[in-house]
Amino acid sequence: MSRPLHRGFSGGGRLSGDFHDFLEDSQMKFKAEKEDFDKNRLSPNHRCSWNPFHFMFTYTTSSPSKQSVHENGFIVPDTFSPVSSRKRYKLTLFLLKFSLFVIVFLALTGSFWWTLSLTAASRNQTFRGSYRRLQEQLVSDFWDIGELSLGASRTKETKETDFCPLECENHIPCFNISENLESGLTEGQQQDRHCGPTSKQNCLVLAPSGYKIPHRWPTGRDVIWIDNVKINAQEVLSSGSLTKRMMLLDDDQISFSFASSMIDDSIEDYSHQIAEMIGLRNESYLVQAGVRTVLDIGCGFGSLGAHFFQNHLLTMCIANYESSGSQVEITLERGLPAMVASFTAKKLPFPSLSFDMVHSAWDGIAWNHKDGIHLIEVDRVLRPGGYFVWTSSVANTRASGRKKDNSNTGDIVRNFAKDLCWDLLSQQDKTVVWKKSSNKDCHASRNHDPSVCKVGHDVESPYYHPLEACIGGTHSRRWIPIDERPKWPSRATLSSKELAVHGVPFDDLIEDDLNWKPAVRNYWSLLSPLIFSDHPKRPGIEDPIPPYNMVRNVLDMNAHFGGFNSALLGAGKSVWVMNVVPTSGPNHLPLILDRGFVGVLHDWCEAFPTYPRTYDLVHAEGFLSLETSKRRRCSMLDVFFEMDRLLRPEGWVILRDTSSLIEAARTITTRLKWEARVVEIESNSDEKLLVCQKPLIRRRSNPS
Repeated sequence: MSRPLHRGFSGGGRLSGDFHDFLEDSQMKFKAEKEDFDKNRLSPNHRCSWNPFHFMFTYTTSSPSKQSVHENGFIVPDTFSPVSSRKRYKLTLFLLKFSLFVIVFLALTGSFWWTLSLTAASRNQTFRGSYRRLQEQLVSDFWDIGELSLGASRTKETKETDFCPLECENHIPCFNISENLESGLTEGQQQDRHCGPTSKQNCLVLAPSGYKIPHRWPTGRDVIWIDNVKINAQEVLSSGSLTKRMMLLDDDQISFSFASSMIDDSIEDYSHQIAEMIGLRNESYLVQAGVRTVLDIGCGFGSLGAHFFQNHLLTMCIANYESSGSQVEITLERGLPAMVASFTAKKLPFPSLSFDMVHSAWDGIAWNHKDGIHLIEVDRVLRPGGYFVWTSSVANTRASGRKKDNSNTGDIVRNFAKDLCWDLLSQQDKTVVWKKSSNKDCHASRNHDPSVCKVGHDVESPYYHPLEACIGGTHSRRWIPIDERPKWPSRATLSSKELAVHGVPFDDLIEDDLNWKPAVRNYWSLLSPLIFSDHPKRPGIEDPIPPYNMVRNVLDMNAHFGGFNSALLGAGKSVWVMNVVPTSGPNHLPLILDRGFVGVLHDWCEAFPTYPRTYDLVHAEGFLSLETSKRRRCSMLDVFFEMDRLLRPEGWVILRDTSSLIEAARTITTRLKWEARVVEIESNSDEKLLVCQKPLIRRRSNPS
């Protein structure tokens, strides 16, 4: 695991079978993408399915001139007639491409056999130093040959062809509502996530023309730049009174106040009301009652989560994809946990028994429809003894008694909650609070629907499986009431008995946590001179207190046991971590959630369900090794384009992996225009760090 680091830089790297496979896969994939591009490049549904090498196949259609520029940078004279010129052009193009193909083929073949001979020779320690230098040069040569074969120019004009079109500026691949409607999806399913060949987005998403680096935490929680999100001043001013009370427009900023109204009362009063309905003095006692993680469905702009955060509660906001005025985008811009998620037809990507509280206020979900299948999904992710808080105009049957439909809706929800063995704790005004039963035998004593899921259907990896009308989680060994679990922060270190449920030895978790502590200190020592460049901080001085904290949203692409998250909190960093467990590896997400962290399952060959520019730091330890060990349907280049989409301008990437994979990854970062450095790791010559920063590149504003 992590060991002490020292600052240093090295060039080149080691060529391994993984990198050779990467080059071979990329060549094959390039041919297939060319065919797809030629077929679909004029289709409006493919505007965000950008191919970074599209300029290779784009021909000019303008009128003939004295000379035209060939797509590979050659100047072709045009002194003949259009017909003969076109024939000569095609003939010249064919000869150039054929010659280039032969050169590249011979170079790659010769380099491959050269590598094999060097590998055999490397066993002799006498040639170790020269072998390493030859390897470093070979990696560089391979990349230069690949660039030449693709005809990529190093000029600024050619680089700009890698940028995505304007339509992709706030788009999330896999959430194409118009395409879903065209395919016949209705009844809300058009809001669901559908990943296919057209959802790939291999281009660099530019920041909006007015984009500014977000305010530092905690200032950024209460004030955001309006140009950073897909909402304009007119939309704020023309919104209803409810939204106006939540957001205040001030020149080019939007400010959020905890005194702003979410319902009829302020956020403080509302959270205080929830605590009282549970039987507590106020919201500060929720942690003592066993509540740590909250799932907020349709969270508005994260105001409840922002308030809960002060009381050591971690709130995950989920909401549908929105092309403008997004709840998720604005919540993330404020530095609060959020992700796009719709459970109209599919399960949420969380295992059963994941959250201590589920909150739903004015989210527009028809809880009484489809035989209560959405309430069944809430029950699945809710821990035994957990709470479901519902605020709606139809929740209070007495207040809505004049409207028969509203009254029926409230009664249907109450009856269904009773069928799920939820206890009605309290009702005040438009808010109702239920408590999920801690006794799983309650379900066995019933003889009516919904029935309990069979063992084979009650899975811990529900990666966008279809919704099921059966009660899940009852077969899980993790069925432990929240009031019997350790209270936060003790929950972060699970006991040996709890770890046995996950099949993880206690010593493994302790060792993992111990290894991550020095790693986080060393990460911070590498980043802090640049992060805090405008603060009089010197090496050895403690981190400045807020607001000097540029890192807030952290994405861990391969979270393992959540040790990186634990070490960051243990070091007192004011961050939250989205712990992502790849579907290609072991599923430790239930363990991570039981520790009181937040996370999600994800297939990294698909787009992550969030808007562009939403994370300050992307971290991955062992991720490259994990992905290259599998036969994947995507290349590493695809994954790096997705990382760039998620990363905020001036954000950071830290990758730790084998030396050969790190060196191969560094060559990819040049394609993304990242500033990158390779850092040696003391006492471990087989691993390296790759530390990168994404530059701020704004889209040019249209001339008036």
